[in-house]
Amino acid sequence: MQAFKTRWANGEGLDDDALASAIAEMEQGLVDARLGGHVVKKRVPLPGRGKRSGARTLVAFKEDDKAFFIFGFAKNERATVDNNELKALKLLAKELLNYPAATIRRAVEAGELIEIKVNDDG
Repeated sequence: MQAFKTRWANGEGLDDDALASAIAEMEQGLVDARLGGHVVKKRVPLPGRGKRSGARTLVAFKEDDKAFFIFGFAKNERATVDNNELKALKLLAKELLNYPAATIRRAVEAGELIEIKVNDDG
């Protein structure tokens, strides 16, 4: 499984270990909501807080393949995304999940994507 976060996730201080744990849970089918189009909602703890007061992340996720933490928000900021945002996120998920390896590598080199090390032993 390859996993990446965007600069948004990095700027929010989402810990790579917490994101890797979230990916392991998603691979076991533990998601907060399946929004369609390979977009899932997953709670992730923020440093110094638990999942309940952490971030709600939206992840472009394809089991046994790739995951991209593409958007998120604190629970106290909003409950979810609106229909227009969800349409845009689904289009983005489709694009990202179909990127060839060379495109992902260039995005990582440019700092647009940041790779998350995940344990594939599970």
